Amino acid sequence: MLDNPGTHKIGSLCDAFEPERAAALAQRIEFCFTPKHGSWLNVAECELIAMIRQCLKGRRIGDIKTLREELAAWATNINSRQRGVDWQVTVNDARCKVKSVYPKIVV
Repeated sequence: MLDNPGTHKIGSLCDAFEPERAAALAQRIEFCFTPKHGSWLNVAECELIAMIRQCLKGRRIGDIKTLREELAAWATNINSRQRGVDWQVTVNDARCKVKSVYPKIVV
């Protein structure tokens, strides 16, 4: 998940790696850009940090299958104890504050 599309480009791999290695990495990476105006982004970042600290920190997982199993087990555990988020902004407030992001709905 990337929060600044201007600095994250597939071409940056070529700056850091040899062409063959950059091409191999590019095949494994999927860029997912987040909206610029999303208060949920902080929640997502907090969840990613929690996942790293609680599930991955200090560990080296040798294969993708084991990584997926470990992350699925962590997610199941966390989701069973879900606390929720207390959103402070209503949709109408958001529509007023960031008009360019929310289209005007005509009924």
